[in-house]
Amino acid sequence: KGRSVQPKSCVHLSLLLLCFVTYFVLPTAVLVLYFKYFLRWDDNFSTAIYHTFVALCYLTPILGALIADSWLGKFKTIVSLSIVYTIGQAVMAVSSINDMTDHNRDGNPDNIAVHIALSMTGLILIALGTGGIKPCISAFGGDQFEDHQEKQRSRFFSIFYLSINAGSLISTVITPILRAQECGIHSKQQCYPLAFGVPAALMAVSLVVFIAGSGMYKKVQPQGNIMVRVFKCIGFAIKNRFRHRSKEYPKREHWLDWASEKYDKRLIAQTKMVLKVLFLYIPLPMFWALFDQQGSRWTLQATTMDGDFGAIQIQPDQMQTVNPILIIIMVPVVDAVIYPLIQKCKINFTPLRKITVGMFLAGLAFVAAALLQVQIDKTLPVFPASGQAQVKIINLGSSNAEVTFLPDLQNVTVLPMESVNVTQLRYIEDIQPNTVHMAWQIPQYFILTCAEVVFSVTGLEFSYSQAPSNMKSVLQAGWLLTVAVGNIIVLIVAGASKLSEQWAEYVLFAALLFAVCIIFAVMAYFYTYTDPNEVEAQLDEEEKKKQIKQDPDSYGKESEAVSRM
Repeated sequence: KGRSVQPKSCVHLSLLLLCFVTYFVLPTAVLVLYFKYFLRWDDNFSTAIYHTFVALCYLTPILGALIADSWLGKFKTIVSLSIVYTIGQAVMAVSSINDMTDHNRDGNPDNIAVHIALSMTGLILIALGTGGIKPCISAFGGDQFEDHQEKQRSRFFSIFYLSINAGSLISTVITPILRAQECGIHSKQQCYPLAFGVPAALMAVSLVVFIAGSGMYKKVQPQGNIMVRVFKCIGFAIKNRFRHRSKEYPKREHWLDWASEKYDKRLIAQTKMVLKVLFLYIPLPMFWALFDQQGSRWTLQATTMDGDFGAIQIQPDQMQTVNPILIIIMVPVVDAVIYPLIQKCKINFTPLRKITVGMFLAGLAFVAAALLQVQIDKTLPVFPASGQAQVKIINLGSSNAEVTFLPDLQNVTVLPMESVNVTQLRYIEDIQPNTVHMAWQIPQYFILTCAEVVFSVTGLEFSYSQAPSNMKSVLQAGWLLTVAVGNIIVLIVAGASKLSEQWAEYVLFAALLFAVCIIFAVMAYFYTYTDPNEVEAQLDEEEKKKQIKQDPDSYGKESEAVSRM
């Protein structure tokens, strides 16, 4: 009892966090390179498939929230979809086994279509599993606290976000190392099966541990198909308002009040709260459109840079470790130092203001990425553009050689080399090695991480705090849906812009986010915060008064019976 989390609660919350670390050991760090080097897709197609997968991972939370709140409950939903998640990771590991179709043992798959089919199957299962449990995990953790433990719940969400990034850090550090190993039966290849297989095994172990702690968790039972009821309530309100659009019918305070003829006041009030927050989410996908390019464009940017850190050679996909490392450092610092200092300065740094600052910082991170790309472009060799060809001919003879091409092309005279002594070995560097160091990516990662700390952690807590008691997972799914839309924006903008220079694409994304940030700031200014518990308590009180008024004798007898007990 009291206002602090009990020792037993600390034990099972620690168990939850331990499991959550493993839940997020998803090998996305190597995914874009797997597409490029194993499946032989080009940069643009690899990027498109990567963001399609991420978008799918954040579309499926709607399904997970629906199952949790309406049917199985959060605990059973987490368990069942985690099994799907594990199977998907195992299928990905199998799909990356080169020797499976390498019948002639030449080191290349003979039937790449089989590997592509298995890869897509595995990614769909992973997206269904990881997406389905995302809204349930955070909401399930929040359920472990009582109503009066707001401070502890807020601290939990910060620690929860740390655990996610601990899992991401493990994945980003370990999976590139596993990928860099050589494995294979007939020919040695980069070991993608190990990079995908180890997370699958860890996920299976984590699932067993999570189930073992079942008796210690507080499990909120599902309260019916609430999402369907919400959609029906909205639909009826719109239809009823359309039927009574004549001026002879009096206006109502809110358009959802037109559903009062069929639906109870409590559901209408809860739906109002959810829609108010969801409307505020409309500009947020632009943040994720920039943020998730760490795993695609920024990783591909790192492939054109020098990863020599002295005794360590950093792989391009390992540069993503900068983000979770900084998160683990910065979340406690911001939570324990920065926010209290801001509060002491009497600055009202509300959740929506934090989110606005996060969006602005993400835009600055892409400005930094564009400046870095300009420097990288100066060191890259010039390759022929679309519709052009490049031919290099070395003349080892002592006289001029004349080369004739197709009629559309001019004749070319090739001059002899100054030295034709082929017994003398000369080193000629045709393409210079990457000279811009990967460490120059750290500033853009640092700025983006600052943006993430004030944006994402705040968003999780805000979504939970503004949600009615029976719609926690629904609003968490709405928050995650913004991530899915953000990745779809990447596909649309990158495909429609047709920009030949990568730095220009970075600037375009930054400009779009700055514009959206201004729109969100205006929307946030007019937003009024709501306490769902207070609203629901007020509705309960009104319902009680209504019952007393309708049947005072029955209520009096009930009160007398309670007092005797």
